[in-house]
Amino acid sequence: MKFSIIIPSYNQGHFIRQTVESVLAQEGVEKEIFVIDGGSTDGTVDILRSYGEKIQWVSEKDRGQTEAINKGLRKATGDIVAYLNSDDYYLPGALSKVKEVFLSRPRTMWVTGDGIIVDANGKRIQKSISLYKTFWRTVGFPWSLYVMNCIIQPSTFWKREVLERVGFFDENKHYTMDYDYWLRLLKKGYKPVVLQEKLSAFRIHGESKGGARFEAQFAEDYDTLCQYCSSRWFRLLHRMHNQLIVGVYRVLK
Repeated sequence: MKFSIIIPSYNQGHFIRQTVESVLAQEGVEKEIFVIDGGSTDGTVDILRSYGEKIQWVSEKDRGQTEAINKGLRKATGDIVAYLNSDDYYLPGALSKVKEVFLSRPRTMWVTGDGIIVDANGKRIQKSISLYKTFWRTVGFPWSLYVMNCIIQPSTFWKREVLERVGFFDENKHYTMDYDYWLRLLKKGYKPVVLQEKLSAFRIHGESKGGARFEAQFAEDYDTLCQYCSSRWFRLLHRMHNQLIVGVYRVLK
């Protein structure tokens, strides 16, 4: 079983080495790494070049993160695919744990696990938010996703054959391309296997989407939910939940 890990990148030279190293350090799995860089000017390319043949990469202007993910997915040859943003990283043993699930449950189409949230220095933060999302993942699908996006994106993996059935990421989405994809998977009848183990670290810092543009992100989040859920009750609940979270974020910022 082979993993294809896509790393969309743009001017994250401070973090990308840790991101790449976290994939290379995964033991007991066959893997390929594609870094799709949007033409960084901060030294990222020099870092990528230093890995030689250990990774595959390209650096050229693109239309943003979602297009970069799709470009990487089209290059993938592995059985299992995932994308890892260039400021996030995998925790030790993550891929081997995911591999075990796919091997023991061959009908499984996607797997999602837990994760931690860290700041620019790698210090764990927002533990209460992590616990809150963990709770919602125990509620069950699709109901939990109708209320909020409780899936930890860098801790989520799916079979490459899913691309033939569900398609690629929606390049009109700038913030919630992952949420849109999870909802599309559920619409096709594919429910995830949920792991309790922490598989990744999601980084929030001043230049990250989650750190700087959270209001626009939650606005797109609600619009995405409405594409897949016609229930007025769930739409209202989702909107109220978003307003609450945005209010909390304003206080934290």
